[in-house]
Amino acid sequence: VMIVGIIADKIVDKINKKYYNLEKKGFGTLFGSLRISLKQNIIFKTYLELLKFLYPKDREIVKKFFKANSVVLEKNIPLMAGLGGGSSNSATFLKMVNQELKLNLSLNDMVKITKNIGSDIPFFLYDFNSANVSGLGEIIQEFSEDELNIQTLTPPINCSTPKVYSEFRNHFFKISNLKDIEYLGKLKSKEIFKNISIDFANDLFKPALNLCPDLTNFVKKNYLFSGSGSSFFKITE
Repeated sequence: VMIVGIIADKIVDKINKKYYNLEKKGFGTLFGSLRISLKQNIIFKTYLELLKFLYPKDREIVKKFFKANSVVLEKNIPLMAGLGGGSSNSATFLKMVNQELKLNLSLNDMVKITKNIGSDIPFFLYDFNSANVSGLGEIIQEFSEDELNIQTLTPPINCSTPKVYSEFRNHFFKISNLKDIEYLGKLKSKEIFKNISIDFANDLFKPALNLCPDLTNFVKKNYLFSGSGSSFFKITE
C-alpha cells in the first residue's frame, strides 16, 4: 500500500496539547531493513494496541501465532518522507492479522485500535482511492475524482514527524479559518494544485522548513509538500 502525497494538510485546532484536529512480549521477530528499535516500530506498536483491544481468548491466539511466526517488512517507501509509509504498514499489518486469524474485527474496531498510533492510519484501513480526512484521522469521507498521475521528489533529508509537529505547536500554531477548510474540501486535487500555494495547502511546510532549511534547495514550481516531509509532489498530465 502506498500513498504518494497528502494533497492538503490543514490543522484546525489542538486538543490537550497532544493531538490535533486535522482537516494518521511475545512478538516473535520483526525482519526488515529498518534501523530503529523494535519499540519504535509502528508495526510493533500496532501489535501491542491490538493485544490491548482483544478479549483474553483472542489475545492468546494472537500471542501464540507470533511466537511461531515472524513479520517480514520490505520497506520501499523511504523513512521520514511524509508519504504515509509507516501508516500504511500499520494498517496492512492489522488487516492481515485480522484476516489470517479470523478475529472478525470491524473497520471501526481497527480504527479504534490505531487511534493512539497515528492519525493517517485510518485512511489506509478504508479502500478509498480519494478521501477527505478530518477529526483525529478517524472521519473519512470518500470523494470521487479522476485517477491522478503523481510525481514525487524525496530529498535526502529526514523530517521527524514528532519534531515537525512540535515545531508547529511551539512557533506556528493558529486556528485555521473554517471557511478555508470548507473551501479546500470542495476542490478536486487538480484544482488545489492550480490555485493553492505550498504553505497554504500544508500547515506543516513552514515548521519543517524551519527545522530542515536545506529543504529550500528542493522547492520547485508546481510542487506541494507531502505531510510532515521531506517529500514534494505534483500532479502531471
